[in-house]
Amino acid sequence: MMKILVLNCGSSSIKYKLFEMESKEVVAQGGVEKIGMKGSFLKFTLPDGQKVMLEGEILEHRAGIEYILGVLLSEKYGCIKSLDEIEAVGHRVVHGGERFNSSVLITDEVIDILNECIELAPLHNPPNLKGIYAIQELMPDTPQVSVFDTAFHQTMPDYAYMYGIPYSLYEKYGIRRYGFHGTSHRYVSARACEFLGVPYEEQRIITAHIGNGGSVTAIKNGKSVDTSMGMTPVEGLIMGTRSGDVDPGAVSYIMEKEHMGTNGISTLLNKFSGVLGISGISSDMRELEAAIKAGNKRAMLAMETYNYRIKKYIGSYAAALGGVDILVFTGGVGENQFVTRRDVCKNMEFMGIELDEELNASVRAKEIVISKPTSKVKVVIIPTDEELSIANDTIEILQKG
Repeated sequence: MMKILVLNCGSSSIKYKLFEMESKEVVAQGGVEKIGMKGSFLKFTLPDGQKVMLEGEILEHRAGIEYILGVLLSEKYGCIKSLDEIEAVGHRVVHGGERFNSSVLITDEVIDILNECIELAPLHNPPNLKGIYAIQELMPDTPQVSVFDTAFHQTMPDYAYMYGIPYSLYEKYGIRRYGFHGTSHRYVSARACEFLGVPYEEQRIITAHIGNGGSVTAIKNGKSVDTSMGMTPVEGLIMGTRSGDVDPGAVSYIMEKEHMGTNGISTLLNKFSGVLGISGISSDMRELEAAIKAGNKRAMLAMETYNYRIKKYIGSYAAALGGVDILVFTGGVGENQFVTRRDVCKNMEFMGIELDEELNASVRAKEIVISKPTSKVKVVIIPTDEELSIANDTIEILQKG
């Protein structure tokens, strides 16, 4: 029985899933939160669906991973007798720069390159690396695989990833569009074709991964040709707390008027903008919907602006692809918020999108076609499964090696 552990290490959290690969079954899952803060805890779900929370002082990532491994081995909650049962560990790594266009077995050389990529993703890559180092120490003989958020988008043509800035800055610092959520876009686009029974290599697909973070990707014949996130995950759609596209002139104007430095403006655009910034209420769509029902004007504005930006990107990617065959909704909002799907698809009949509004309003978080039978474009919901995708890549690389 082959088991793969998937880790997703954030700045103050670690999510994990343990897969039994023959059946693709999740045998254990959970996460550590508030690492290095007061009130840190490990929360996990037992096979019978019961949730367990263990509080403890978890000061850094290594301690968090030790805690997770301890629970996996424990008599009361565990599902393995020895760490040797874990064949490999797959890590989600946010930024692979231009060096990685697919998942790789982690070696010292790979770790050196990941350290070079820290500048590109200062918030994400350091915790990703901490997870890798912790497993090296705690399970030194277990192979590790790195699966990159940016890798799927490395097939973008140069004219799609270049910015209109001096070329020397691209050569010097690698400033260009990289795109993120690649593992999700790759998984749901391939899965949609499987679900619809059409060949992946012959489709024009637009995938909308919309949750607290969000991005839209144009996929032609199985390859990403454009995506809305940029050098960092701030560009593109309006998100929960991120601004998405903003006039760079407006950014320097805010810095001047508010006497802000680079850290201040980065925090403003990443943490206090987006749906939260416009509504002044919350970055959570459920809270926003409640406020809209209560007649809150700014909540309405936030929702309309959010949905409109998604619609605009879908339209522009239809142009980039020369038409669309499949539109996929995924992510927390894409899978659950029928209002966003409805508003994004409204008046898109000219593009071949005809939504079945009744069906759309009645479904959440399951694989289903929500367009009318007459619709030229198949509109589908495909719940994303990045962890399974990471586990699959990990197995593939082990078997190659």
